[in-house]
Amino acid sequence: MGDVARALSVAGWGLFGVAAFHLLPLFADAMGWRRLLASRSPISVRTAVYARWIGESVNQLLPVAQVGGSVVKANLIARRGVSGALAGASVVVDITTLVGSQIGFTLLGLALLIAQVGGRELAPTALVGTMLMALLLLGFFLAQRRGMFGALARGLQKLAPGGGTALADGAESMDADVAALYRDGRAVLGALVWHLVAWVVGAGEVWLALWLLGHPVDLSTALLLESLGQAVRAAAFAVPGALGVQEGGYVLLGQVLGIGPETSLALSLAKRVRELTLGIPGLVVWQIGEANALLVPRSERAGMESL
Repeated sequence: MGDVARALSVAGWGLFGVAAFHLLPLFADAMGWRRLLASRSPISVRTAVYARWIGESVNQLLPVAQVGGSVVKANLIARRGVSGALAGASVVVDITTLVGSQIGFTLLGLALLIAQVGGRELAPTALVGTMLMALLLLGFFLAQRRGMFGALARGLQKLAPGGGTALADGAESMDADVAALYRDGRAVLGALVWHLVAWVVGAGEVWLALWLLGHPVDLSTALLLESLGQAVRAAAFAVPGALGVQEGGYVLLGQVLGIGPETSLALSLAKRVRELTLGIPGLVVWQIGEANALLVPRSERAGMESL
């Protein structure tokens, strides 16, 4: 820990620069999601970035298995005029395009790994993991195309006969919106491109952090670390914040690339500093917004009662 502390002390206040740099991939991700909604119910750039920031803060700092942030994102844009079914559908399709672009980014990292060090130990395992992710994504996509939400609602109705009609209707509407979003091929392709840009730009965060930590690397090495590091984190979606898993992944990758374990661990902790720097304000702003959403209707009811 002393070595790690010394490495972080070298970076110093520069770690907040890493947090500021993360706004670039966050913006690109938000634009990918916004592209899906452009022809159906356009949202402003500000709304897309705001909802993306809050959703990321929830997913990274709360134990929600990377799902809660998506629910929050859908709720935020629903309050700004997007129908609830379309808001939920857009988030589902956005997750699909996001994971699809990540698979491509991971394959890029594997190619760089093989080109740089051969990767005989890591490449086969990473390739199997990537193919498994692709199969799971394909299954998720096919389930969406076959009316996944309506089927789930009908299953719940069987468990509780006589109830859940509104739920079933909402689920059918969401299935219809999912299908409509996929029919807009240009929007889906645009979302994929934006997300891929976000992954690639995110490698700059690794490059900057290692430069600040006194261990500069070239851009290809930064791309390799970011792509495979994010793949490890995605595989640990059930672990809150991928705590421990991300750190172990960076140490293992660093060992292959000749980066000392103290530097690899410091790199992971630099990312944690970024998560806290952007995530804690995001959670605070989100809760203030939720409180205001509850108080406004109450004040309106109070005004009506006084009349």
